[in-house]
Amino acid sequence: MKPLEKVALSKAKLKIFVKLHQKKYRDSEGLFLAEGLRTVRELCLNLPTEDMLIALLFRDGESEGDHFAQAYKGKVFSISPRECLQLSDTSTPQGVFGIFRQQSPTESVPEVGSGIPSKSFIIALDDVQDPGNVGTIVRTAVWFGADAMICSSGTADRYNAKAVRSCAGSIYGIRHYGVEHLDLELQRLKDSGYSIVSASLDGKDFREFGLWPEKQVLVIGNEANGVSEPVKKLADLLVKIPHGGKKVGVESLNASVSAAILIERLVLA
Repeated sequence: MKPLEKVALSKAKLKIFVKLHQKKYRDSEGLFLAEGLRTVRELCLNLPTEDMLIALLFRDGESEGDHFAQAYKGKVFSISPRECLQLSDTSTPQGVFGIFRQQSPTESVPEVGSGIPSKSFIIALDDVQDPGNVGTIVRTAVWFGADAMICSSGTADRYNAKAVRSCAGSIYGIRHYGVEHLDLELQRLKDSGYSIVSASLDGKDFREFGLWPEKQVLVIGNEANGVSEPVKKLADLLVKIPHGGKKVGVESLNASVSAAILIERLVLA
């Protein structure tokens, strides 16, 4: 295979791309940065449209990604080891980066009263603060075919580098959007016929439910405090995952683990 031609990245573009580590710049530019061959390759393979990819960046001498990058000629750039360190948020950069467009917020908000299928599953995150948890939940939601994901204003940014890495390239696989007041958005969905199912230590064993609503929103709460009171009051069902064994060895499950267990039951039951 002929070596992939790479153009040196300009200092001006490097300056813009480095700023994408800050949320305010990601939001103002409508872009995000992804690092690592696997993550970048998966994102490229799942692009909604070709213009969602802005640039592919490879460290000098890096050739492992040349095969998949052949399809994106004109958007492939080389960077020096020093520039690689500037772009990376890890101590050992992998040498492969991608700059992508974020989903359009206007396209991600479900319309009320039209276009909503008779059977639908949405997941909502109520101040989930660990970006690793957020990314893992995105990936799980995509795997089980969720229709959308809603994030409260206190939830970690889906385009944080750690979240993007944790979702392993699946961020384009589901429509997702943020809201200032999650309780108001959930009320809006309730008015459209959705039932709100909230994970809560005060809930009933999720295995006790044989039938689940056709249209449902599963709410996963904050790692330390659980679901907020305004959201909890809206819930039609409060569910919990019981512990096994005679003695409780931990206080609670990881948020992304809890989400995976409940999503599997609600979607496949």
